[in-house]
Amino acid sequence: MRRKPTRPYLAQLRSANDLVTTYEATRAGFVSLALEKNRRATPFVAEARALQVAAMQVHRPSDLFNVQGIEAGLLTAAGLSDKALNYLTPDDKHKAIQELIRNFLEPAGDKFVEELVYRFLLTRGDTLGGSMRNIGGVLAQRKLTRAILSALTIAGTPYQWQPTKTRQWAEMNPDDLEIEFSLRALAWHQGKKAWTLVYNLTVPQVSNNVDLCLFALEPQSLRLSNFAIAESYLALGELKGGIDPAGADEHWKTARSALDRIRRAFSKLGLAPSTFFVGAAIEKKMADEIWQQLELGELANAANLTVENQVALLARWLITL
Repeated sequence: MRRKPTRPYLAQLRSANDLVTTYEATRAGFVSLALEKNRRATPFVAEARALQVAAMQVHRPSDLFNVQGIEAGLLTAAGLSDKALNYLTPDDKHKAIQELIRNFLEPAGDKFVEELVYRFLLTRGDTLGGSMRNIGGVLAQRKLTRAILSALTIAGTPYQWQPTKTRQWAEMNPDDLEIEFSLRALAWHQGKKAWTLVYNLTVPQVSNNVDLCLFALEPQSLRLSNFAIAESYLALGELKGGIDPAGADEHWKTARSALDRIRRAFSKLGLAPSTFFVGAAIEKKMADEIWQQLELGELANAANLTVENQVALLARWLITL
């Protein structure tokens, strides 16, 4: 049975203009990305310092082979990623370090330690760049998760949460600080009703990954169902955390296609779970399209991730569906 369309988005939105990301929010978003990049770079800088101190023990590049405990650093300076090292033999690694010394460190003369550190950081920079490609999505998930946790807390609703790595459910704890950094799923009860929210799930009915799925099932029943009970889906949403206005339209096109697939797949089953969109970079044309879908009942809700009140109200809607 199809749900009767409602208009929960009116709690935080009055027009399409409310969805548009402001210049100030865009600027703040870029600053947040820069701060996160610096935070993630801190271990690499510390590693470079440790390598520098160890390398300063010798007077010639060839003597680096005699320094214990720096092979991994030398291999990184040689341009080899952690992933690449899994495919190399000890002989391959030895040759890579020899090439580094012969082609780059020896020509640097008495500046060979500086050259070593520069090349180490160059490789680590590539690693950092790779980890930053989806940082907008990571930060977006953290922000929305914290809003949902806050909504549950002020409602006096206990919750359970599941870390991404262990997949072991844990009870709510007053010291649950920064659990949004590692949370994969969240569950709560009100009376006999149960909800479970799961991030980044491949939905069987759609055969695609969906950013957020809200179920009317407790975790154990959901696990036993293997997410295959179509009637258990209450809401499915797309979350786009990229802040760059230049990529906003592409993010919305991707999200719009994903949401269309969701609606078609469930419609074939005679079902219409709520769909929603949360984005950080929303331009005027996008906002108009989103608003039109809201007014037509295609989207149940939407929010601009950079507007705290909108995110808070969308979180309240999710926990009470």
